[in-house]
Amino acid sequence: MKATVAERGQVTIPKELRDKLGIQAGTVLTFSAEKGKLIVKKLNADDPVTRAYGCLGRGLSSDRLIEQLRGKP
Repeated sequence: MKATVAERGQVTIPKELRDKLGIQAGTVLTFSAEKGKLIVKKLNADDPVTRAYGCLGRGLSSDRLIEQLRGKP
């Protein structure tokens, strides 16, 4: 598979690879160089905070979420 580097250094990961590796919007990738090769690794969510990040939805503060769950006092 090939991809072309865009003017701003961006590369699109082919859909087949994204699906195979479970890479989706918000997935954190690490980059390194080894013997002239670019190495990209998917960062696993090992700690509880990273695993839970985003499970409540985006753009919703904890105060607003509690207000929605409990109602206004």
